[in-house]
Amino acid sequence: MKKNHLLASLFTLIALNVQAAVKPSEAARLGADLTPLGAETAGNADGTIPAWNGGILTPPAGYKVGDHHPDPFAADKPLYTVTPSNLGQYESKLTAGSVSLLKAYADYKLIVYPTRRSANAPQRIYDATKANATTGTLANNGNSFENALTGIPFPLPASGLEVMWNHLARYRGVSASRHIAQAAPTRSGSYTLVQFEDEFLFNYARPDVTAAQLENILVYYKQAVTAPARQAGTILLAHETLDQVKEKRSAWVYNTGQRRVRRAPDVAYDNPGTAADGMRTSDQFDMYNGAPDRYDWKLVGKREMIVPYNSYKLHSDSVKYADILKPLHLNQDLARYELHRVWIVEATLKPGASHIYKRRTFYVDEDSWQILAVDQYDSRDQMWRVSEAHCVNYYDAQVFWSTLEAHTDLIAGRYLVVGLDNENAMYDFSLKRTPADYTADALRRDGIR
Repeated sequence: MKKNHLLASLFTLIALNVQAAVKPSEAARLGADLTPLGAETAGNADGTIPAWNGGILTPPAGYKVGDHHPDPFAADKPLYTVTPSNLGQYESKLTAGSVSLLKAYADYKLIVYPTRRSANAPQRIYDATKANATTGTLANNGNSFENALTGIPFPLPASGLEVMWNHLARYRGVSASRHIAQAAPTRSGSYTLVQFEDEFLFNYARPDVTAAQLENILVYYKQAVTAPARQAGTILLAHETLDQVKEKRSAWVYNTGQRRVRRAPDVAYDNPGTAADGMRTSDQFDMYNGAPDRYDWKLVGKREMIVPYNSYKLHSDSVKYADILKPLHLNQDLARYELHRVWIVEATLKPGASHIYKRRTFYVDEDSWQILAVDQYDSRDQMWRVSEAHCVNYYDAQVFWSTLEAHTDLIAGRYLVVGLDNENAMYDFSLKRTPADYTADALRRDGIR
């Protein structure tokens, strides 16, 4: 028995290290029956999911860069609303997390609109993705990948790990800054806003970047807390490594009280998220980030699911934070759901590994590789937290990304919202940054200013 187990483990390790890029004949499907990023171009059989026609190619009339993005689909009318009373009619299309929320809260609902396949990316990302298809491979037992640059590394995935790496390496622009708020309402609905100024340099997406220039850095990230006053001035700098088992994420913190830069503790795995009141883990930021080594990853397949999508109402500057933040859960009148095909990946904690989530289910958009929803289970295999990414196409930059993330704790009866931007300035995708802007010395200079 022990010998057979060792042989099975050995074959798994071999498979992870040699899992091949696809044949040129398969890669030729990209831009044909598959979209340039690997989704099915055609709609579904009954027409409830349309064909992909390039995503949002033209901004709505009157839009100017710097505006909150007007809703291109404002004229759409709801098709139906899923409520606790009609849950059985739609349960087969719902995530387990959505079912749990509908059962937990009598006023919870999912307002479902026509499906709009709005996601797209620049042509250079499409070109790089097609090149990656025939070269990209998993490396170091699946804890990294190699022979892929700039585009989606595995547009025709054959494993759960490949799907997860597609999310981690997906296109979100090259550099971006954003002013966002975070809130964790109490059961009664009261909350304190935590304000952040974030910056990203997506090193992997830089034009003409080489493997040598990556230096194992996927993303450079800086986050400054600007409110409330007792937390303002603290700045976190992180170098998100590609292979975090080989080289851990590097992080530094500037502390206003000490006016010094120090190495940060291990900002990874299930350590608490920044100023999140214990409502999320570090690896839940951006729905999932960091090393995949503590879980076994199973690709369940692709299904048609009701998921959050085109959430322009939750993004609108005509909406106030108080309109969104209600007791127990988001104001679901402002949330938009659609039927989309998603990849489903099951993550199960490895024997002997440590994490507060024993099991997680990820629902990954086929058109963008953005994780749209996650179900998180506790050590008893009970649903604990449900996460949703409410996304829009930032059509000035051809970026499909979350406008806010909601992490609902069914046990605590509370939730956390990350990314509120309605009352703040809009994301700036024109930001010019280089790796030299994300050193400990640069952080020190930022803190002193």
